Amino acid sequence: MRAAATHDTGDAPAGPVADSSHPGAPSGDRTSAPRRQARDSSGGPARSTLILAIICVSYFMVILDNSIVFTGLPQIRSDMGFSETGLSWITNAYVLVFGGLLLLGARAGDLFGHRKVFLYSLVVFSLASLLVGAAQSAWWLIAARALQGVGAAVLAPSALSLLTRSFAEGKARNRAMAAYSAVAGLGAAFGLVVGGLVADLISWRAGFFLNVPIGIVMMVLAVRFLPETERRGGRFDVAGALLATVGSTALVLGIVDAADHGWTAPATLIPLAAGAVLLALFVSVERRAAQPIVPLRLFASRERSGAYVTRMLYMGAMIGFFFFTAQFVQSVYGWTPLQAGLAFLPMTLVNFVFAIRVPRLLERFGRPRILAAGVVLTAVGMAWLSRLDLHTPYLTGVALPMVIIGAGQGLALAPMTSSGVDGVAAEDAGAGSGLVNTVHQIGSALALSVLTAVAATVSTGHAAADIAARSGTALTGSAVLLALAVVAVLTLIVPARASRK
Repeated sequence: MRAAATHDTGDAPAGPVADSSHPGAPSGDRTSAPRRQARDSSGGPARSTLILAIICVSYFMVILDNSIVFTGLPQIRSDMGFSETGLSWITNAYVLVFGGLLLLGARAGDLFGHRKVFLYSLVVFSLASLLVGAAQSAWWLIAARALQGVGAAVLAPSALSLLTRSFAEGKARNRAMAAYSAVAGLGAAFGLVVGGLVADLISWRAGFFLNVPIGIVMMVLAVRFLPETERRGGRFDVAGALLATVGSTALVLGIVDAADHGWTAPATLIPLAAGAVLLALFVSVERRAAQPIVPLRLFASRERSGAYVTRMLYMGAMIGFFFFTAQFVQSVYGWTPLQAGLAFLPMTLVNFVFAIRVPRLLERFGRPRILAAGVVLTAVGMAWLSRLDLHTPYLTGVALPMVIIGAGQGLALAPMTSSGVDGVAAEDAGAGSGLVNTVHQIGSALALSVLTAVAATVSTGHAAADIAARSGTALTGSAVLLALAVVAVLTLIVPARASRK
């Protein structure tokens, strides 16, 4: 693939572009040695398209499993006897391990080669999916979801690293990143449809069994077509990974317990304090580590720091949207899981339409405007949706707000991802890719815990009315998170891009 020339659109740095995949390349060399080798032996654009397809389908599995469970939650709660707050651990067990180990997974790709760890991660993820589908108890289900998180923690950063190393900054990467980001948006919404369909026709378990044959096919294709990346010397920062994972888990545990015991109870305060201490130790360890999983220099860029903050807030709001809206349409409207999944189609279709147009929009309007427009639209749609109550009609109270949310997400994800990985030095490529996904997952877990705890305080004495009131409260919280994301874009990312012109 020929490296695309950069255009002054705010989507790639002006002037010579530092190579992001080969440390010895001069700053003006836009095509790394590994990339040239892959290009020369690849057979051209068809091979590049196939590489992108393998990466996107595999990442699609990860995102799909983050949402496929939502439409099955009522069935799972009935089968396994979960409480209202305990139900959130089905999601949190996955996203916490996913987010906490992502940086270690990214480091594994740097040390052993991203294609190799990509393959191993597909094995772990497929096996864990089989165990989730076969779960016979609550602890088994949560443990298998955590194991899925381990596989996802290695797969996601390896996929993003393979993508950034295969496509040069500029038009080529913008298009590849748009496809990758579209997968993230569509996977979340499509997972609801797939989860609802199989839950209706077979069981909530069947959606997880689907990952096994898909994973096997992706393994075969990856061995045949994905190029291996250059290995780097070094070692794992195990202490940093454990502190990040355990610290985040402690915070989530404290927030979830607050719903049952109150914010001043020891069961709440102890894990919250422990989480804060562990995360402070994590920062201290990363400052001193010779090869940290989170090089603190990644935060030196105002744009990247803004992208991390924006992503945490944005994805936290979106997971609350999926978690509560899926339960609302089933419990209040009395819809089946399939109908609940199809209820998200207005968002899914609009998301896709906008996502595929993002590369052209970026060239015309620049990254800051498109990102800001996307986050603002999502916030407006979420504020509208948060007005839910027991008598809200689907068309005007749910479907139309979803159209706006879908348009916003379709616009926002690609430029948000690009702002988080652009300009990262070659030696930090794995950590940079991992950090983008880490803030995504940790933000999701923390936000879902807060939204669940806040929603659990609402009680009307009637089951359907409780779900409606709690959903409206939680979605109001999501709208607040998105308003904060707008502030982050306007105060951090927009000024940073302007200063680069």
